[in-house]
Amino acid sequence: MIKRLESEQFLERPKGHGVRLTVQGERAALRVVRRHRLLETFLVRVLDMPWEEVHEEADLLEHALSDRLEERIDAALDHPTRDPHGDPIPPRHGRHHEDWGQPLDGAAAGDRFRIERVSDRDSDSLRYLHALGMVPGVVIEVQEQAPFGGPRWVCIDGQRHALGAPLTRLVHGRVEQ
Repeated sequence: MIKRLESEQFLERPKGHGVRLTVQGERAALRVVRRHRLLETFLVRVLDMPWEEVHEEADLLEHALSDRLEERIDAALDHPTRDPHGDPIPPRHGRHHEDWGQPLDGAAAGDRFRIERVSDRDSDSLRYLHALGMVPGVVIEVQEQAPFGGPRWVCIDGQRHALGAPLTRLVHGRVEQ
């Protein structure tokens, strides 16, 4: 695969070790990311699919989407800037910036934490976090961290929940002042 991507001028091998995307390769990668995130948004908003199921579906569809259909989906969704998990959707033209913010496991007791992104790699975790109401835009209160690697206690809409480290590492955002 590396040789094929290199022959198509998407990758280059600088002296030393490893590979690096070319400018052309970066553009192609961002186009796939854009399509993937638009598809996730479409599947959630229009087809009412649960957010924990759309990642795999978008993986299947992202390479088959034409430029014309991509633009129609974008327009039909009123040009969203983030997908359901809070991931930024790269613009068709112009610069793109990925920012994960602070992971929830770094927030201190007493912090008000605004969720911006939730990793979409684990469907079971997504389903659980969604059931708790831990979605982008929600502000939670970090109440305490149990000692010796115990759970982090948070309050969401007046409900207290214990979250282990594997879950708090999936949730990213900002501490509000």
